[in-house]
Amino acid sequence: MAGDTRALARAIRMVEDRDPGIADLLRQVRERAGLARVVGVTGPPGSGKSTLCDQVIERWRAGGHLVGVIAVDPSSPFTGGAILGDRVRMVRHTLDPGVFIRSMAARGHLGGLAAAAREAIRLLDASGRDRCLIETVGVGQSELEVMETADTTIVVTTPSSGDAVQIIKAGILEIADIFVVNKADLPGASKVVRDLKELVRHGAKRTDWSPPVLTTIAETGEGVDDLVAAIDRHGDAIAASGELERRRIARLRAEVEAIVVERAAERARSALHQGTMSRELEGDLSRVDPYALAERILNGHSKEPRKS
Repeated sequence: MAGDTRALARAIRMVEDRDPGIADLLRQVRERAGLARVVGVTGPPGSGKSTLCDQVIERWRAGGHLVGVIAVDPSSPFTGGAILGDRVRMVRHTLDPGVFIRSMAARGHLGGLAAAAREAIRLLDASGRDRCLIETVGVGQSELEVMETADTTIVVTTPSSGDAVQIIKAGILEIADIFVVNKADLPGASKVVRDLKELVRHGAKRTDWSPPVLTTIAETGEGVDDLVAAIDRHGDAIAASGELERRRIARLRAEVEAIVVERAAERARSALHQGTMSRELEGDLSRVDPYALAERILNGHSKEPRKS
């Protein structure tokens, strides 16, 4: 809470490692969180998300904001750690004390990733970062889960063939607050813009906000000022309409559910692999009732039943 970056880094490491002490830590900082504007950026690989984020960070810093970034990278197949590709692209900001960038490995754990990203953002928020970015590795279920942490979700695409179709397939249209067609200097950009505007027009109607379709060239910074302005407009719109409060209530509900699932899974692993219940999985497996075992675990009765 004093803004010590080393303490912040250690706290986020606790989150990633699912340290047992994280619950107490988050409890202590909860009253300081909830002030940051959280922006999620997702889209197909190669769409220039990281370069775009780099440009947004530059505008935010010029406006005097303190920035925190969680870059969800692909996992190394050897160490399980983040490959750090996104941090490399934002390297010019790493020496700026007003910018904190952390790469987080996907590791293939969808729910765990969502929980870790959500808690890391809360720590960034509590440390005084009033603008937070979450950038994800692509478009898929894990991205949809992580994006539930954001107040504003940006979907980035390019003139590459099939991107708009992939957005529909991923079901991401419903969660996009802003569409960005990056690399707009490439052939086919105007068609993608038209397609996306048509999708928005025929999509689910929103009373408070209609997702704009913007064009950018992240390499040169063209169009980024308009994007930053759209982020601000969206934040103001959902705050005024009450949508921001509704989203945060939904996130809190999802967080409680995730904690219950995580702890139930831990209890189940302990009972099935280390506890007395593990012996019930030996011998004639046709006599094992998995539903009955699951009920016993959930009800806290994972010990062997007494013999009459």
